[in-house]
Amino acid sequence: MAPVEVICLTNGAFQENCYIVIDRETKESVVVDPGEDSELFLRRINYEGVHVEAVWLTHAHLDHILGVKHVVEQTGAPIYLHPDDRSLYDSIQEQASWLGLQADEQPQPGHELAHGGQVAVGESTFEVRHVPGHSPGGVAFVGYGLAIVGDAIFDGSIGRTDLPGGDSETLLTSIREQLLVLPDETLVYPGHGPATTIGKERKSNPFLSGGS
Repeated sequence: MAPVEVICLTNGAFQENCYIVIDRETKESVVVDPGEDSELFLRRINYEGVHVEAVWLTHAHLDHILGVKHVVEQTGAPIYLHPDDRSLYDSIQEQASWLGLQADEQPQPGHELAHGGQVAVGESTFEVRHVPGHSPGGVAFVGYGLAIVGDAIFDGSIGRTDLPGGDSETLLTSIREQLLVLPDETLVYPGHGPATTIGKERKSNPFLSGGS
């Protein structure tokens, strides 16, 4: 059994996947991509009886960061973000205006994620892999036979690249060099939709024919 448990909470108008990753031994946790329904995440944290060590962000699009402020206010957890998405993060109100929405400014990230670096939940560590293309600072968290990949890759699809900072060739290169090199049985937890595996996407994802 892996030393971590991953809880997926699909939420909000964007049907975004927020993940709570729990170290089974220490009962420490992190919240990955707290989207719109922050109350849902906080209720689940309380139900699980875990302490939140950090907020990890795979990227800084609106639907993945709307709940950061409330989660941080309630837990005091520091925020981890890749610096290439900092300008996107700081423009949350502009992002919201594109969709006719409103959003509060979010608290400032205190830690920068770097490709090849490590982040920890309790005594469990994950590798950070930079997977730009959907956004400039997109990352995946990889370890223990799983990968939390944000909006880089989905079950049968890949992330959109028509938003500011997106680039389709960059995304395809990122997927092939950083994700498809993982073992086939690696569980993939995307930012939207159901979980999948690297093997399934290598074989049948129509955007990735030709594979790794």
